Amino acid sequence: MLLRDLEDYKEPRRKPWLLLILLVVLTAIFVQRHRSERRCPPEKKPAHESSVRPSPKEYIPPTAEPPAIAPPAAVKEPSPAGPPPTSREPAVKPVPPAPPPRKRDDLGAQIGEAKALEKDGALVAAREKYMSLLRRTRDPRLGAEIEAAIGRLNIAIIVTPLPSPEKKEHIVKPGDFIQKIAKTYGTTVELLKKSNSIANPDVIRAGDRFVVFTARFSLSVSKKRNEMILWADKKFFKKYRIGTGKYDRTPSGTFMVSDKDKEPVWWKNGKAIAYTGDPDGENILGTRWMTLRATGDTPDVRGYGIHGTWEDDSIGKSESAGCIRMHNSDVEELFMLIPIDTPVTIVD
Repeated sequence: MLLRDLEDYKEPRRKPWLLLILLVVLTAIFVQRHRSERRCPPEKKPAHESSVRPSPKEYIPPTAEPPAIAPPAAVKEPSPAGPPPTSREPAVKPVPPAPPPRKRDDLGAQIGEAKALEKDGALVAAREKYMSLLRRTRDPRLGAEIEAAIGRLNIAIIVTPLPSPEKKEHIVKPGDFIQKIAKTYGTTVELLKKSNSIANPDVIRAGDRFVVFTARFSLSVSKKRNEMILWADKKFFKKYRIGTGKYDRTPSGTFMVSDKDKEPVWWKNGKAIAYTGDPDGENILGTRWMTLRATGDTPDVRGYGIHGTWEDDSIGKSESAGCIRMHNSDVEELFMLIPIDTPVTIVD
């Protein structure tokens, strides 16, 4: 007997194909999960690495150029309240080279050397050192200091028997007299007497040895600067401060010294006013006078010259009636140095 033959048995309504589909789906899910587990998981950075290396936006390799948009590391960040930076500089500023050590041939050192030579009595060597510096300097203050030193040394050299390139030795011959010697060498009797310590110029003997200055002097005058430069063979010798004519009354051009007078008489309105040596007297010419005569194409002038003054505060100004004024001490020195026929150039 079969079970379906029993009365109370009911055959279940099963569908076998549904079980087959469910089995296939479960199998597919199992396979998919199994494959996913075999893939490599994403690499995780160690925790300590993130604390050592900055993010890519902040890190700049030591050998790489900084990005154009990144603020340079060397630029100081402004304060929170300040404005943003307006310019960018290289991250590392180039270090300027160290200045070279001061050389011994700079102007300051050479002036020190010249002063040391002067102190030791080597006047000619000191003068040559200063002359070299005068050609090199462009500093007006330093130039004035050097000019004063050269003038001081030149006077010290010229009024002594000290040998120098501008001097010659003269051996007195029978029939010589001091005026003849001075004229032969283009110098002055006063300078010969001073430089050779001749007490009595009327008593010189054959065989005496004199040191004679032979360089030719010339003068240049600047009315604008109220300065006079004395040249010896066209080399700077000394500079003097002077006074010139009011309202440009001092004539310009080329001249020569045609006459020289000690303790000159001053002619005023046809009246002779004698020299008295009184600073408060009427004679305004000071202690010396040197007449100027026009040369070349310069129009003839009369009554002009170089003279001393009792009014020291007028030196450096244009206050005279047209003549060139000097301190009495300066005009006496110049009178001793320059002979008659010394050329003089006056410029505006």
